[in-house]
Amino acid sequence: MLVDSEPITNGVLRDMLQEQGWALSQEECMRMFVGKAVKDERALIELQTKKPLTEAWLHEFRERRNQALRLHLQVVPGAHAAVAAAFDITQGRIACASGADRFKVEMQLTQVDLMPHFEGRIFSGHEMARTKPAPDVYLAAAAHLAQRPAYCLVIEDSPAGITAGVAAGATVWAYCPEPALAQALLDAGAQQLFAHMGALPDLWRASRNAAGV
Repeated sequence: MLVDSEPITNGVLRDMLQEQGWALSQEECMRMFVGKAVKDERALIELQTKKPLTEAWLHEFRERRNQALRLHLQVVPGAHAAVAAAFDITQGRIACASGADRFKVEMQLTQVDLMPHFEGRIFSGHEMARTKPAPDVYLAAAAHLAQRPAYCLVIEDSPAGITAGVAAGATVWAYCPEPALAQALLDAGAQQLFAHMGALPDLWRASRNAAGV
């Protein structure tokens, strides 16, 4: 939810799956794969394409994805203010816990000038025993920050990510700019929805004040 990468990434994935014989719309591709690691969907992809999902194909996907992201990636409006406020409120105890591979995460944060807030506190699901929707990446982030998950606030934008945050024992709020997605995010366990990243600092401060923090 810091960068608008999913339409770009899934556009590349959709094109490459179509080249393998599996035709999907952009909407179908995003519904199936947002918040998930492509490599973890091997069985589904092989079933639909009738072809093995090779390391060479995954490498080509990442290369084409990275090229598209370098050309088209944009920061989500309000994300800079939200991250800066979170960094100040927590005295730097924030982390980026992503289901994506580390190269992609660091490339994106660097490209949109958010890396200084997360340097040394970036966690990739690809480096865990299980990626989202399992809680491993959030548990690793909480441990690094020396915080019990119950005292952590997770900001997510996909059902898989929300499921991971809830399973970790954290409070989960969901960035939801599209009203049509709201119910799926609530069903996954999000406790609050907000439509603009710029609204997050005030929501967070209000919640802390209400809790007497």
